[in-house]
Amino acid sequence: MRLVQHPESIAAWPDPTPSDPWRILFSGCLAGLQCGVNGTDYGLSEGLAEMIALPTVHCVRFCPEDFGLGTPRSMPDLHGGDGFDALDGKARVLDEHGNDLTAQMIAGANEMLRVAQRERVRFAVLTDASAACGTQVINDGCRYDEPRRRRRGVGVAAATLVRAGVPVVAQRDHLTIGLIRQRLDAAYQPDPRAVDHHHHPWVLEHLPLKDR
Repeated sequence: MRLVQHPESIAAWPDPTPSDPWRILFSGCLAGLQCGVNGTDYGLSEGLAEMIALPTVHCVRFCPEDFGLGTPRSMPDLHGGDGFDALDGKARVLDEHGNDLTAQMIAGANEMLRVAQRERVRFAVLTDASAACGTQVINDGCRYDEPRRRRRGVGVAAATLVRAGVPVVAQRDHLTIGLIRQRLDAAYQPDPRAVDHHHHPWVLEHLPLKDR
């Protein structure tokens, strides 16, 4: 499930402690791994660094694209559907050169699930807009094509986790991340203006629900 749709789940979880922290799976780039297509973390690790450093967090890091394709690599994007469609053989993952990367992306997604199950993670925080880890928005075809097209949907790894019962949330679902952070650190005060990404004005304007 996507945690943005089930915030009551967060309130129902037992309190984390330093001796029994929440085991959280993070997309590798969010947790500092230099695993992006260009061999960097895209500058994303700073956003969650304080949360990851909390004594109530046990961080599990994994990049399904690095596992399946290596780093650096060409840019994978979904064509013809989202991650669920790719798992069902109805969509493909292609790079900017037209190479079919679907099998490698599914292999990386399955390994991410294996790690999640082995580490007994409670949920996963994933990088949105990724063909692997997107949970809110993904590219609809190659992101380098003009005009760039986006759609609501999930990536291949996110779809694999959801189908196996591992809850997921995007790093830019700021409302839900704030609720999680408050459970991890009682002194933390969430931003009262925070919204999850599907309520962001840009998403509401450009990706209305009727287009799903």
